Amino acid sequence: MQQTLDRIFLEASTKRMEQLLARIRDCVGKLAPDEIWARGHENENAIGNLVLHLNGNVRQWIVSGVGGAPDTRARDAEFAARGGMETADLLGRLESTVREAIAALGNVTAERLAQHVTIQKYDVTVLEAIFHVVEHFSQHTGQIIFATKMLTGEDLGFYKHLKAAAHAEKTP
Repeated sequence: MQQTLDRIFLEASTKRMEQLLARIRDCVGKLAPDEIWARGHENENAIGNLVLHLNGNVRQWIVSGVGGAPDTRARDAEFAARGGMETADLLGRLESTVREAIAALGNVTAERLAQHVTIQKYDVTVLEAIFHVVEHFSQHTGQIIFATKMLTGEDLGFYKHLKAAAHAEKTP
């Protein structure tokens, strides 16, 4: 049976958020608490701030905007935080929110994707809201990966399957 475009989009969005969450978990797991909250300058965001920001964004746009839960986001607090949170709690918040978002996406129908919602004063379709979140999640995950590489000096191995030797073995 052929999948419909709405299911392909929703499943791809879910898979991508899960993949990005796993990468954030890997990165944060390599860092000490002071590194998670380190800022080079006052106008920069620490990795901890980015995790809080992603949590707020996913909750506001998908859990609330798409899923209908109350919007309780305090966006400025995401950037004002300077630590004081255990690493497990920081990751736990994001993991819980992503699970809620995935559950909300599971209830979205093809018709619902075309419906308009207002989120952060933006009039968008549900499809646009979901696309925004996945794109936003990807952008900040890239920042977290970059900062982790800068702090650890490690190759995080997310693309080790693409190295020439591994690729050559699979290509005739």
